Amino acid sequence: MALIEITNLTKIYNTKTVPVYAVQNINMQISKNEFTAIVGPSGSGKTTLLNLIGGLDEFNEGKIVLDGIDISKLKENQLVSFRLKKIGFVFQAYNLIPVFTAKENVEFIMLLQGVSKAEREHRAVELLKDVGLEIKINTHPSQLSGGEQQRVAVARALASRPAFVLADEPTANLDSTSAESLLDLMEELNEKNAMTFIFSTHDPRVMKRARRIITLLDGKIDVNHMKS
Repeated sequence: MALIEITNLTKIYNTKTVPVYAVQNINMQISKNEFTAIVGPSGSGKTTLLNLIGGLDEFNEGKIVLDGIDISKLKENQLVSFRLKKIGFVFQAYNLIPVFTAKENVEFIMLLQGVSKAEREHRAVELLKDVGLEIKINTHPSQLSGGEQQRVAVARALASRPAFVLADEPTANLDSTSAESLLDLMEELNEKNAMTFIFSTHDPRVMKRARRIITLLDGKIDVNHMKS
């Protein structure tokens, strides 16, 4: 069974004139341990598709089954709980909590999950070691570089031990060295820990690393430009 199974997925933004299809009739499957990039020009629907997979936005038609669960059948509180347990998110803008240290940012997801204080602290420290930030566990985001902040975001995404990680343009705000370092880390996590990563990106560096590329054009999968 596929980890992610999408059938006839359509998202429409209603305007005063004509409906706008953000994504239209998407059919795709993603298996465990994939390192997949969803690519396409600006406005092609790649971020929308990632948000739909993550349960952050509602769709009009179709079905999304994540790790055997049809998310359209979940009530709002059930969907929140599902996201918390099953999905790790890495955002372009990092989305770290400014008043929290790096360790506290990583701990926060586990706090929401009800993990004990001792376990939260231990796991957060270990994750920050994994991303090369063991000497900055008590540092606040404002004192970290962009690459370091994104590494904290990756550690936070992994803290919940998710089924997969969704990364929306994770290298967009990083210099070349930081971007390559982050991709090295993600590849290592994918290969050594069998962690599934799905990216939305227009960065050639990410596309070069991806083992599979799904190309969107005007909200539809472009079957003429695929890598698998």
